[in-house]
Amino acid sequence: MRHLYALLLLSLSLVAWAFPLDSPAFATLVKDSYQEVPGGPPFRAWWETAYHHAFGESLQEALHREAKAPPLKAATWAFQTVKRLLPRFSLEEGYEFAYAARKGERQCLLQAVLVQGLLEEAGFRAGVYMVYENPEGKRSNLGHAVAVLRLAGRDYLVDPSEPTPFPRHRGLLVVTAKGLRFAEPQYGGDGAILAYRTREGTLSPKEVEPLPFAYVRSQFYYYRGEQAKGGVLRGPRSPEGLARSEAMLRKAVALAPENPLAVYLLGLTLSKEGKEREAKAALLHAAALYQAYGWVPPGVEAALKRL
Repeated sequence: MRHLYALLLLSLSLVAWAFPLDSPAFATLVKDSYQEVPGGPPFRAWWETAYHHAFGESLQEALHREAKAPPLKAATWAFQTVKRLLPRFSLEEGYEFAYAARKGERQCLLQAVLVQGLLEEAGFRAGVYMVYENPEGKRSNLGHAVAVLRLAGRDYLVDPSEPTPFPRHRGLLVVTAKGLRFAEPQYGGDGAILAYRTREGTLSPKEVEPLPFAYVRSQFYYYRGEQAKGGVLRGPRSPEGLARSEAMLRKAVALAPENPLAVYLLGLTLSKEGKEREAKAALLHAAALYQAYGWVPPGVEAALKRL
């Protein structure tokens, strides 16, 4: 019974939850950021003012216009808006809405959330995927995030990290009826994703969903742990920095226990703190998650060999 209850909780956590710009879910992401980085102008007010200054019209006027536009035109508008209002890319701070408003900074997850938020607000279906293989075939341990525009029978990736809006990333983390899966998108001539190849076979776009809100929220906390000064990856390490990494990564795992990257980096952090028993358990659990989803990154395998 306990096992069935755990499976039910996991399935509920994978339910997609749209989070347009003007939604309680989106507001939660912003609130999380300002709790970690207090000060600076309120994000929504800053965003609307910055948009009007950059484009000479209100954001609401633009959203009303784009709601009637062809979907790819609207996606291009969202792509251009994010690049224009947030011109500076920052791995260290760009995931925080507070720094976006204060410094005009962005990072892959924040820009993907903004693109999908704009598209959802305009009435389109959109979401966020994590990326494990880029258009050039270079793999990473879920090292990138991208927005997806969802249309009938086809999906389009929208990525402000690229010079043009519709890239062809080769490997994505998506949600299927089986749960999270690593998937190889199959593209048509215009860059549309027409199918997704997973370990269970090839799925149509209607059989695939973007990452749920809880996962996306978890990923923001992952970056807070990853980029903590003096923490697990941003040295020189200090006890205070490692404690900050651990706290943020524990929050990430609590929000989305299915997030393999958060579980993995928590394991590495615990190891750096000398908490070897907990570290081993976390790393073994992370490896099991990756295996279930269809791919174990080399770094995870290497960490297991060092246990």
